[in-house]
Amino acid sequence: MKISATIITLNEERNIERCLRSLKNVADEIIVLDSNSTDRTEEICLGHNVRFVKRDWEGYSASKNYLNSLVIHDYILSMDADEAVDKELEQEILKVKVFDRPELYSLNRRTNYCGRWIKHSGWYPDVKTRLFPKDGCFWDGEFVHEELSYPKGSKIVQLNGHLAHYSYYSLKDHRERADKYSILTAQKMSKAGKTASTLKPFLSGFARFLTMYVIKAGFLDGRMGFKIAQISAQSNVFKYKELRRLNKEQ
Repeated sequence: MKISATIITLNEERNIERCLRSLKNVADEIIVLDSNSTDRTEEICLGHNVRFVKRDWEGYSASKNYLNSLVIHDYILSMDADEAVDKELEQEILKVKVFDRPELYSLNRRTNYCGRWIKHSGWYPDVKTRLFPKDGCFWDGEFVHEELSYPKGSKIVQLNGHLAHYSYYSLKDHRERADKYSILTAQKMSKAGKTASTLKPFLSGFARFLTMYVIKAGFLDGRMGFKIAQISAQSNVFKYKELRRLNKEQ
């Protein structure tokens, strides 16, 4: 089995080199689809002998599906620029390449949040199906949280090791990106005809905090667990307020 690794980027100079280095032993081809970065992303990628393609941003699913259409090998390893394959996972993927079984493979993602690995808070385990055959698989989802669609009845095998996810370098970074996703999610909900009551933003925010910090043991992640729950709750409030605003506009 040969593998094409795919990555979408926009101003990822902080992360992309780590990602590319982690793929050098497992990927037979690396393609980066870039949405017109203005930093050193292109320079770094070209220094690692990858296929670098520029294209205006069309959304997560559309961009990833276009990227998948460019690969030359039968199997795709879909990566985010802020992720990296650890050594144990590398060895697992190398075994898969030797045995060449026609299956889908899931990877357990472990998140590094402001310099600390998160082990609870609903963020771990975080299993993602990321290694899959090109034929019959595609990304679905118009706005955000794209999901991989694959043939019904397909077998998914989970590999050992971790996909290291260097998510947020600061609390400010987390809040800004969480709010960005909240806006996209509100747009998706609005298009689907969903509405929200006056109390929904606050009830949802409280429920999110309680779930992440207490039920999913975020308190065991210390201060970072509290901040993850807090920011997630605040963004949930923002999401439903944005949904109410969109509903009023309509």
